[in-house]
Amino acid sequence: MTSSGIDPLELFASWYSEASMHPEIADASAVNLATATRAGWPSSRMVLLKGYDAQGFAIYTNLGSRKAKDLTGNPRAALCFYWQPLGKQVRVEGLAEPVGDEEADAYFSSRPVTSRIGAWASKQSARLESRAKLLARVTRYTASFAVGEVNRPPFWSGFRIVPDRMEFWTNAEHRLHDRIVFEKADSGDWRRYLLYP
Repeated sequence: MTSSGIDPLELFASWYSEASMHPEIADASAVNLATATRAGWPSSRMVLLKGYDAQGFAIYTNLGSRKAKDLTGNPRAALCFYWQPLGKQVRVEGLAEPVGDEEADAYFSSRPVTSRIGAWASKQSARLESRAKLLARVTRYTASFAVGEVNRPPFWSGFRIVPDRMEFWTNAEHRLHDRIVFEKADSGDWRRYLLYP
């Protein structure tokens, strides 16, 4: 909590709910994830948020992907949600940590079977000789899982971004936007302050 009594995760939940119900927002869970290598080379990409709670924000990926390698070598990461029809943006910065096997299994089993097979077939971020090669792998894994459960591959799991800084941005006239920042203190409490636009 903060001295004002506002918890940034509760504020995020309110904004996320509003975005999820907005008819002009196709997918409120779409978020830009920024990572960097151990040497500091940055990269970013759009991913889908697959869960959030007081501990942080969960995403899932092939552990051989570029983002997984970045997060393993350099756990500092940032997320940026932008819901243009609402004129709202949320920035999250923090450390990434692996989700537990039980949590990863539960999420993986909730995915459509075709998506689970796709996870087995894809060597995410590796060089692909041709699309035909990918489709052949999908066909092979579809056949191998024709009978039985499609369990989570050992090379596929998730990360949770544990926030230590969150910024809530609201569009305003004359570029006088509202910017509210929450930063986690050593005590674990959130400190709140404003930024100039």
